[in-house]
Amino acid sequence: MNGATLIRIRPVQVADLLAGDERMPVIVHVIEHPAATILVDTGVTQLHPLVADMDPRLHAVAPDDLDPDAIDIVVNTHLHWDHCGGNHLFAGKPIYVQRRELDDALAGDDYTIRAWVEAPGVEYVPVDGDVELFPGLRLLAAPGHTDGSQIVLVEDSGGPVVVVGDLAITSHDLDAPRTPGQRRVRDLRPKLAWLAHQREPWRPPCDARG
Repeated sequence: MNGATLIRIRPVQVADLLAGDERMPVIVHVIEHPAATILVDTGVTQLHPLVADMDPRLHAVAPDDLDPDAIDIVVNTHLHWDHCGGNHLFAGKPIYVQRRELDDALAGDDYTIRAWVEAPGVEYVPVDGDVELFPGLRLLAAPGHTDGSQIVLVEDSGGPVVVVGDLAITSHDLDAPRTPGQRRVRDLRPKLAWLAHQREPWRPPCDARG
């Protein structure tokens, strides 16, 4: 692609959860591509009794940080409740998800909060495997956290960057990859990877990119 192209990725914390004895951030990512503005995951935007044990705390988000009117496309890395809890805010806009993930989320009542997946007006675009959305921006199937998980690969003039959702919960998961999805991220040799529950991106060891 044109070496002058620059695609910006902006993390936005929308909530935090209780994970064990610590608070864990819930972060979504806005990708500003020349062709469209893409939101990766929608986080948590409301409370629900099914997840009260994790004590979700919603964060006030400035309109300039996350304006639904400014988002053209949504990508769900997967459909666990803390990644699709704001899907209803984007009713009428295409939400890309792996078909396997959507099928699994709708197959039973213990996978996620189905009411959030099936919110009125939500329009999913099921995909099968790897898909190019725009030049320099691809969705890649990456099973591991769920069978239908996907990641977003951004390739611009600065080198590859990946938005991984829950494929890795902490940087350690990519330092020592165990799942097919984690190994795929490492094989991409990205300069960094953005995680949904860690404020700072993962960066490879100095000798990992060759």
